[in-house]
Amino acid sequence: MPRANRYFIPGHVWHITHRCHNREFLLKFARDRKRWCYWLYEARKRYGLCVLNYMVTSNHIHLLVLDTGSGVIPKSMQLIAGRTAQEYNSRKRRRGAFWEDRYFATAVDCGSYLARCLVYIDMNMVRAGVVKQPGEWKHCGYHEIQSPPRRYQIIDREKLALLLGLEDVGSLSSYHAHWINDAFSSGASHREGFWTETVAVGSQRYIEQVMKDLGYKARRRKVSVVGDAYSVKEPVQPYAVQISEE
Repeated sequence: MPRANRYFIPGHVWHITHRCHNREFLLKFARDRKRWCYWLYEARKRYGLCVLNYMVTSNHIHLLVLDTGSGVIPKSMQLIAGRTAQEYNSRKRRRGAFWEDRYFATAVDCGSYLARCLVYIDMNMVRAGVVKQPGEWKHCGYHEIQSPPRRYQIIDREKLALLLGLEDVGSLSSYHAHWINDAFSSGASHREGFWTETVAVGSQRYIEQVMKDLGYKARRRKVSVVGDAYSVKEPVQPYAVQISEE
């Protein structure tokens, strides 16, 4: 896997994926998935990480976040990934890398595109054939969106509703359930690679702005269109992107 180019586009929603080293199932135990969620909560509390959705599988994670500046996302990822790996290796008396070198990050447009990405994350374990309904998988943001806990909230439901273009946060659960039902109707097993394999996904106008923001770094990058979704692709193959202010 090629190493990540470093670039930073402030203020965007980012869909982050991070795989265990060599795609090993290092998160197969519920206790380790639970600890990852704990450190995600700590990142929200310590750094103000704005979490919109998340999913912890047996060998990789999905995280949907809004950039709020000041290096919040890199610091949060370092905390979450580092502490999860340390605890696992200590318990198992294991040495070596826990995660792949760098995480992947795709910038996501707001509104309907954000809704589609949200559901894409929710349906991950359904597509994998592990569960029949998103709610059957415990370690994910689906439960918080549907029924927010009184304590230890990770997802910023107010910000999520705003970015989705909803009138108020009270309607979030019903809209979310409707989108999940639509996903089943259209084929829950269908994988849309552009959510995890491109630099950015959204409307034509959004992608044009991303290309402008990238400046000279947009050279040789190709714009692909699937239905109404535009995406910025790499000229040869997707690579990992680390959000950084360097």
